[in-house]
Amino acid sequence: MGVEKKPDVSDFCNKLIVGNCLEEMDRLPANSVDLIFADPPYNLQLNSELLRPDHSRVEGVEDDWDKFDTFASYDRFSHAWLNSARRVLKDTGALWVIGSYHNIFRVGATLMDLDYWILNDVIWRKTNPMPNFRGRRFTNAHETLIWAAKSADQKKYTFNYEAMKALNEDLQMRSDWTMPICSGGERLKNDAGDKAHPTQKPEALLNRILLATTNPGDIVLDPFFGTGTTGAAAKRLGRNWIGIEQDETYASYARDRIAKVKRLDADIVETTPSKRSLPRIPFGTLLERGLLEPGTTLYDTRKRHTAKIRADGTLVCSNDKGSIHQIGARVQGLDACNGWTYWHFMAEGELKSIDLLRQQVRAENG
Repeated sequence: MGVEKKPDVSDFCNKLIVGNCLEEMDRLPANSVDLIFADPPYNLQLNSELLRPDHSRVEGVEDDWDKFDTFASYDRFSHAWLNSARRVLKDTGALWVIGSYHNIFRVGATLMDLDYWILNDVIWRKTNPMPNFRGRRFTNAHETLIWAAKSADQKKYTFNYEAMKALNEDLQMRSDWTMPICSGGERLKNDAGDKAHPTQKPEALLNRILLATTNPGDIVLDPFFGTGTTGAAAKRLGRNWIGIEQDETYASYARDRIAKVKRLDADIVETTPSKRSLPRIPFGTLLERGLLEPGTTLYDTRKRHTAKIRADGTLVCSNDKGSIHQIGARVQGLDACNGWTYWHFMAEGELKSIDLLRQQVRAENG
């Protein structure tokens, strides 16, 4: 009698599974995916018909998949899928969930009950939101995303800080993201010219999430796949994806859409590494490699302060001795200093950062 082959996550990669997300997630191996992006039902049906000022009808979310009898039944559903999601996440994995005021606070409470650890809440501010036609409330111009680690004890998760900084004109990426809703040519339409899916997300949103919290080759699971925005963005950026969608009509749109996506070349999707993830290079290594000599004078960018390099890799300034960081801080009267970016040496008649030499050593080390 043969031994039954255990499922391997590679068997599911880059495939769309049509079925119930709870049943299908239970088929996936435990600790197998790097990231989950979830756009679950919002439970936001309109209680009555909503009309625009010109009396045309506003299309709300009226599908059966968004209907729950009570808040309690919605909470039970959230608990079930989030519990299944936690099982399939790697111990270094993380989860994103998006929602509106109708559901995101309930989902957030369930996340905490299941011992996820919330890393950020992110506001997606829509540049072109639907107006509030009745004029009795503020226009709903944003949705909320929660980014959570698998547990509070989790030591590692992916955050490509430098990539996000580069994407944001060399400024720290903030937790408020401004971008338009899905519209124009990106919005999928059915044969009648109506929206193929009522809550299709823009690829720009998934593009940022994947660039920020995954690396090429990672596995991204979307248990509420819809028309495949996650799969399209993942394929383009060189990530593997797994989609689960219970509606065959949506699944059909997703398959056609993803088939048309061209995967970018590997060198194009390579992630800018976080400085914290780079191998540590002691300052003394520059002396051992002959890139700097003992006795060399170092300067700040304005040549206000100078220090000489000692043979053991420490600096001496007046009668003070210490590391490149310690002396850099002391001459400025600060508590701390990044000596790699503060100190410079003279080469070819100009000041150059010692950090250039550290990068050279890293490159030589592969």
